[in-house]
Amino acid sequence: MGSGIAQVAAHSGHKVLLYDSSKEALKKAVDKLSKILSRSVEKEKIQQDEADLILERIETVDNITAFQDCNLVIEAVVEDLGVKQSLFSKMEGIVEDNCILASNTSSLSITSIAGACEKSERVIGIHFFNPAPLMPLVEIIPAIQTSETVLKQARSLIDSWYKTTVIAKDTPGFIVNRVARPFYGEAIRIYEEGIADIPTIDWAMTELGGFKMGPFTLMDYIGNDVNYAVTETVFREFFYDPRYRPSFTQKRMVEAKRLGRKNGLGYYDYGERAIHPKPDKNETMGRQILTRIVCMLINEAADALFLNIATRDDIDMAMTKGVNYPKGLLKWADEMGVAKVLSELESLHEEYSEDRYRPSPLLKKMVAKSRTFY
Repeated sequence: MGSGIAQVAAHSGHKVLLYDSSKEALKKAVDKLSKILSRSVEKEKIQQDEADLILERIETVDNITAFQDCNLVIEAVVEDLGVKQSLFSKMEGIVEDNCILASNTSSLSITSIAGACEKSERVIGIHFFNPAPLMPLVEIIPAIQTSETVLKQARSLIDSWYKTTVIAKDTPGFIVNRVARPFYGEAIRIYEEGIADIPTIDWAMTELGGFKMGPFTLMDYIGNDVNYAVTETVFREFFYDPRYRPSFTQKRMVEAKRLGRKNGLGYYDYGERAIHPKPDKNETMGRQILTRIVCMLINEAADALFLNIATRDDIDMAMTKGVNYPKGLLKWADEMGVAKVLSELESLHEEYSEDRYRPSPLLKKMVAKSRTFY
């Protein structure tokens, strides 16, 4: 992720310093970056001289003291709050007072990270999506301490890198990783109940729903260890709200080291001779699966709006640009009918008597007043 962000910044004309505590990891990052740029040249997406300039602008360093003259530092280290706090505290003693310190964390509290700094007003979240050079969305997350000036400067800079920025309140998962939890969690629940198998659920979401990837294919792509870690973090940080509870299926996949594409085996087998089972293309069942998962996603999006996590437009923008959803969830709610969404959620809540299915108060208020999101 760090090398991808470096590529984006260098592509926009900035001189970039790239650091990793492991010299081997740093070398691998540069080698991978060179290969990516070479492929871009082969595909005629960029010219060779442009690729050469990008590489020239990126300098690897073996000590973080080299960052002393930087105007912006973006960390992309392991998702561990203690590690990030330690790094930011150390970085504060190296850079100038006007340097912005940013975290690329996907789920940890920016306010907690900023709390490790004396000049906490210059700390902010700048969350790219993987792969950073290709994904257009960047979430900008101000901490409670972040100054308005730093927020404006950070957003303006990332906008100048031809990215689509959205502002999110500093809550677990921000916009995308919070709202997207049911895409994985409810799909797993449907599988665990024996309603449908993995290929069928993926088929329903892609062929009938228009999603680029089904939930199980996407979890394998992200890495089941990464996805499970984010789910655990969001669950813990929301004070163990049942809505975000991880599943035993996720846990067992990680324990079995079935991590997905990166090690060749996840929900699917990625070996050369692997044979993937065919989905059951029963459209009635497929529509039921799609409706259940989409209504759960809409409920999360509505709750994010209800709790002022982000604006209506930023929530829909985040889900289409950050995880390639076929349409904004709040716009989708209007198309389905807000009353129908609420009815589906209330039926699930009544059937299971689980808090994970509780409808957002906003949906109830909107149905009572016959309102739509748009």
